[in-house]
Amino acid sequence: MNKKQTGGTIVGLIVGLLIGLGVALGVAVYVTKLPVPFLNKGATRSSDQDSAEAQKNKNWDPNSPLYGKSGARPAPVGSAGPAAGVAAAPASAPVAPAATPPATPAKVPGDPLGDLAKARSAAPPPAAANTPAAAVTSAVDPFDYFVQAGAFRTQQDADAQRAKLAMLGWEARVNEREQNGRTVFRVRIGPFVKRIDAEQLKEKLDGAGVESALVRVQR
Repeated sequence: MNKKQTGGTIVGLIVGLLIGLGVALGVAVYVTKLPVPFLNKGATRSSDQDSAEAQKNKNWDPNSPLYGKSGARPAPVGSAGPAAGVAAAPASAPVAPAATPPATPAKVPGDPLGDLAKARSAAPPPAAANTPAAAVTSAVDPFDYFVQAGAFRTQQDADAQRAKLAMLGWEARVNEREQNGRTVFRVRIGPFVKRIDAEQLKEKLDGAGVESALVRVQR
């Protein structure tokens, strides 16, 4: 029984080996008929193969997948002529420059607002209301004003009054004049161009206990 099993195993191995050799032989024969990439990389091509390849690639278009199912090719740019009825402009024709707009818009005929603004800008400035030259001249006061702090018969009394005013902070002057045949020495502070200034000083002298009077003299 053991001898039969051993003989059957050996026969099976031999049969399997023969089958493997046959498969290997067939694969080798198939491989020898096809070019091997690594072995035939440096092989030169014949001129017939080159011409056949060139004829094949002559009309090849890499953009053919983009044309869709219809296969219609778009017309090349620049191949179409000018549109019917439209003359093509020569390439060398100069381009006219764009017209420069005027700096200021033209005056619209019959524009009342524009005429009014122009007339106002051209008209001389109006004179000050209610201030004519005659009125200004007449407004000037033709008098000078003094504050007289006394009139004395002697020079000594006038000088004493003048010294008293100086101690109060006011500078006075003594002038001599004939009045009713007698000499009078007047003590005055001034002159003042404005009447209001003289009146304010008189109020101060009255407040200090000094009798005074407002005197107006023609210029």
